[in-house]
Amino acid sequence: MCALFETAARAEERVGGRDVLNFLDELEAQDIAADTLTRRPVRTDAVRLMTAHRSKGLEWRLVVVAGVQEGLWPDLRRRGSLLEADRIGRDGLAEPLPPGALLAEERRLFYVAATRARERLVVTAVKASAEDGDQPSRFLAELGVEPVDVTQRPRRPLAVAALVAELRSTTVDPAASPALRSAAAARLARLAALRDEEDRPLVPAADPDRWWGLYEPTHSGVPLRDRERPVALSGSALGQLADTCSLQWFLGREVRAEAPAGPAQGFGNVVHVLADDVASGRTPADLAVLMERLDTVWDALAFDAPWKSRQEKENARAALERFLRWHVLERGRTPVASEHPFDVTLKAEQYLVRVRGSMDRVERDEAGRAYVVDFKTGRSAPSAAEVARHPQLAVYQLAVGQGAVDDLFDGERPRSGGAELVQLRQGAVKRDGGDALPKVQAQESLETSGDGWVGELLATAAGRVLDERFAPRPGQHCTHCAFRAACSARPEGRQVVE
Repeated sequence: MCALFETAARAEERVGGRDVLNFLDELEAQDIAADTLTRRPVRTDAVRLMTAHRSKGLEWRLVVVAGVQEGLWPDLRRRGSLLEADRIGRDGLAEPLPPGALLAEERRLFYVAATRARERLVVTAVKASAEDGDQPSRFLAELGVEPVDVTQRPRRPLAVAALVAELRSTTVDPAASPALRSAAAARLARLAALRDEEDRPLVPAADPDRWWGLYEPTHSGVPLRDRERPVALSGSALGQLADTCSLQWFLGREVRAEAPAGPAQGFGNVVHVLADDVASGRTPADLAVLMERLDTVWDALAFDAPWKSRQEKENARAALERFLRWHVLERGRTPVASEHPFDVTLKAEQYLVRVRGSMDRVERDEAGRAYVVDFKTGRSAPSAAEVARHPQLAVYQLAVGQGAVDDLFDGERPRSGGAELVQLRQGAVKRDGGDALPKVQAQESLETSGDGWVGELLATAAGRVLDERFAPRPGQHCTHCAFRAACSARPEGRQVVE
């Protein structure tokens, strides 16, 4: 029965996820008993780690018996298992050992462990300052040698990785003596030379060829962009390059290493398409019609669980309902276009910046001024101060000033009345209509507030792209960044070379 349970455990570790009947069928089909846990050959020049039971019959020049603590050695708890295999004897089932017999058995086992040493035996234990803390075993007093108390012992690495890190640190420590640094380098060389039976390195981290900190930063002598041509950017890229994290922009936009679009982006795309259809007149402003269209594509969005899909569908319904109420609301403006593309080239200091994109909605007020509306479906909204200097809204206004919407205003150049974010997932405050209407965040006209800061933003972004300066900049955006594990400004991505 014990062998059967061990075989079942090995089968579960090997494949897993099978039921008992499948396991028994495989077991009955075996012609020869299988054992995948064959012992590998033992290296003679290595440290062996084993239990006291496994050490019987073996000897070494040096033996370390570690952790000889009271409560662990002797361990006077009753032995036993589910099948009570320890009670099986020649004459049937034996009674469990009494405490005295358990103590004698533990003493014999300690004797076996201590007598495995031919030349030197080291026994260690820790002693807490309080009586209720860890205390050395009573067996230490039976060794015939007075234990030596070592207090304030220097911290020592207890794993190979920690040892390599300490040796590497010592080799480059200017405060260490030349002799100590040389000894650390020699020990690293010895570790790096160790190979297994297949000639693979046992401690690859000890080899300097694997130390990233010794490599020079990569550099290309050929620029990626022609400095005489305009730098092509989007409105959203400006904020990343100048205010957020240029490295995040480079890895996501240039390297194209961003993760595939998830359900959140799909949510936004669906709502934007339906809002565009209503604004263009292709779909009536009727919630039932929009939900019917939503049903035809919703199952294509991959959510983690059915309950999440249902929850997000209700959020989409609420967002569309807010949009419809906002769409028919009398606001003194008339929509003239939706999803309007633009492509303008702007001058920013010594740089030319080509900005391309699409305006979710363009509106005209009674004075003939142009307003650009950008729909948002995110869970969070920027602050009022961030909206006042929102790069994407500012770029929309600059595009209006460069003629991006002239064709919508009978060929005339309209003045910019401002731009605004309409947060469809979030309700407005009570004084602005409450939860039934979306939260609207307006940026006043740059003709009134001034556009000097936008020019600086464009110049900074273009300069970083042309100079290929993509340095990480930690902040709140790190929370949702897909490159945290490879970012040198984050603890999980920083290369430690001390």
